[in-house]
Amino acid sequence: MRVTTKGQVTIPRKVREILGITAETEVEFVEENGKFYLVKASEPKPASKFGGLRGIATTQMSTDEIMSLTRGAE
Repeated sequence: MRVTTKGQVTIPRKVREILGITAETEVEFVEENGKFYLVKASEPKPASKFGGLRGIATTQMSTDEIMSLTRGAE
């Protein structure tokens, strides 16, 4: 297996299948007695820093009402 100039390697298909690794799966490298192991992350991280906030709004305002507040009354 060869490391690219960007520090990337391809995880062989059989290993991905055994570990259940698919596109966008978070993985971690764990060090134990000088050896490193690739493991699936215990909990997935949000896709973005705002991803964990998606869907938690409790306001009953319409989009137009929110836009009016952010832009100021005309």
